[in-house]
Amino acid sequence: MQIDFHHAVTYILARLAGFPAEEASKVAYAAAYVDDTINDGLIQFTNKAFYSRISSAHRMMDPRNFRALANRFVWLPFHFLPGNGGKIHDQNPEGTFIQKLVCTQDSFVARDMVTLCINDAEKPYALHRLGITMHVFADAFSHQGFAGVSHEINEVSELDGEGVVKPKKSLQDIFNLIISFFVGKVLPLGHGAAITYPDLPYLEWQYRNGLGQKIYRKNPEIFIQAVESMFEAMVRFRMKNPHYMVTEKIPSKDLDQINKNIREFTDENGDIRHQKWINSIFNGEFSFAESGKEKIGYIPKGIGSWKYLALGTECYKEHKKDLFVYHKSFLTSDWKLFHDALQKHRLEVLHDILPKYGICAA
Repeated sequence: MQIDFHHAVTYILARLAGFPAEEASKVAYAAAYVDDTINDGLIQFTNKAFYSRISSAHRMMDPRNFRALANRFVWLPFHFLPGNGGKIHDQNPEGTFIQKLVCTQDSFVARDMVTLCINDAEKPYALHRLGITMHVFADAFSHQGFAGVSHEINEVSELDGEGVVKPKKSLQDIFNLIISFFVGKVLPLGHGAAITYPDLPYLEWQYRNGLGQKIYRKNPEIFIQAVESMFEAMVRFRMKNPHYMVTEKIPSKDLDQINKNIREFTDENGDIRHQKWINSIFNGEFSFAESGKEKIGYIPKGIGSWKYLALGTECYKEHKKDLFVYHKSFLTSDWKLFHDALQKHRLEVLHDILPKYGICAA
């Protein structure tokens, strides 16, 4: 999924689940920031203090994607959560080990991830971890059928999407074909060979996977399923009880509006769709706020970003020799708490949850 869903829709669902605006903003920012946290390594301060961070994303052409270990530290825990074929922990899906790694929507693995997140509801980084968890949980819906490792199962052929309007044989078509071929044959990682098709909310499309199977996908239906499951997970988090029996439902008018936006915001550019969602919220099209009362935004880098507020830097990427002025507020900054939550999430997914399902991936 892209910025429109990870930020705006996550915010909407948090508000509908009962979170106040400030908390919902924090959850939504964390959910979106997973895709923008591409830097790792030490942050060093002038007083000799330091902080070690990890990355939760690589750009598709990042050389790190050629290193299997980097794939498993990033793509598996943050974007392509292994689904164990939808089976419980003591069962295996049919086929080889790769079938255990394929992303599956609302899997038992994903539910265990949500449970551990809720168990941290009293931590200083609780809301940040909820945002991270909701990012991974949502991606499991849109990335279903693909695996976060380089494998032929991710190869894509006969790709066709209804509603993707482009002139035939345009430069963009040629570029997409080149990218699809390169990623599919040279670096068959995740859904790279399918370009952005899995992440476009409005799209209905089809393809043949690396196993020769013909796959038909209706993204609007998949995204609505993600919406309903995420809402329930956030209600349980708000109740601080992973076993809470959710009786609350998304109000029908709100669900209808979400469905309407998913189907009608058909720009391929995720930033444009994101702004339309922001406008929809501001215009009072959801029950939690009157028109003109609630405006949200997302600044991943530069002035106003979590990183800027914590470190005072506008740089996109730091250098090893960079030194930052240390302030006591750093320890409670959203940027630091997000990275704390990021590390806790990765540790528990890779070393607690996946081994329970017979998956040793890192």
